[in-house]
Amino acid sequence: MELKWLEDALSLASTLSFSRSARERNVTQSALSRRVRQLEDWLGAPLFDRSSYPIRLTEAGKTFLPRAQDILRQVHGARQEVLQQQEDVSEMLVFATLNTLSLTFFPGLVRRIEDRLGSLKTRFCDQRASFGGNVALLNRSECDFLLTYAHPTVSPDLDAERFMYRHLGSERAIPVSLPGDDGEPLHGFCSDDTPVRLLSYGNSSFFARRLALLFAERPTPLITVYENPMSVGLKAMVLAGRGAAWVPESLVVDELRDGRLVPAADPSWYITAEIRLYRARQQGRPALERFWEAIAEEVQPEPPAERVRAATGKRGYARSISTGSESRKPRSAAASISVSRA
Repeated sequence: MELKWLEDALSLASTLSFSRSARERNVTQSALSRRVRQLEDWLGAPLFDRSSYPIRLTEAGKTFLPRAQDILRQVHGARQEVLQQQEDVSEMLVFATLNTLSLTFFPGLVRRIEDRLGSLKTRFCDQRASFGGNVALLNRSECDFLLTYAHPTVSPDLDAERFMYRHLGSERAIPVSLPGDDGEPLHGFCSDDTPVRLLSYGNSSFFARRLALLFAERPTPLITVYENPMSVGLKAMVLAGRGAAWVPESLVVDELRDGRLVPAADPSWYITAEIRLYRARQQGRPALERFWEAIAEEVQPEPPAERVRAATGKRGYARSISTGSESRKPRSAAASISVSRA
């Protein structure tokens, strides 16, 4: 049985004329008559009484044709749903990203690109706690893009012949602490050998790897009292006064500005990372290529150091790290930090 048989029979039931239905269906009258006969043979009963003029529906026709109309409606409806799903899939952009970037960087990026392209359809893969786990999602083609931090010493393990990236900006991670009554960090890096209570990323996230290199270069007494691969979790523990942690600047702008948090060390302890967007070199779907081209037109955000210099003197965000003979003074000479909302 073919759908066109049902469409022919429904047309004939409407016109009650083989010649008119043949014109409506854009077939010859003999072809229309043959296909209606094939449907009747398949059903085992005539649908039309051809002995009268105009023709009439038989009782079998009156029973079957309303159901045929329902069948066609359901089939065409199902087809439209499938086509819509396919369109949604082709338009959907799938990202793997680090948790912090999904909260701080991604929303603004999408908003700027939508200003050029119109509304986008995006979703995240299931986020992985480890840096390597997120990289693997792109390696296995489970996503279209990988939005990640990177550094010359800690880069995604991706084959340069298969993947490419664009630089979207930079981010600093700042060691922060709850301030004491005197405004000094409760858990500051000092010139003596007093161990610092460290809130750690563990050993598998991007910042965990970057900090391991920093501590190797600058050995310092530490006591790890908490581990969490997510920056937002470490920030919450810093605010609870549990220790010091390196937190991306974008997550603590407000807290540094209003004094709820203070730097736990001078700027020589800050670490900087690139923000990169990776994708496969192979030609992708039109939606993917449009997004990639729009990314190429993105104005490169200023590096954090540039934002800080621009903010100094313009907003009351600067906070000096005092020095002196106290046992808890910072390890280096006086330095200052100002934080912008860029």
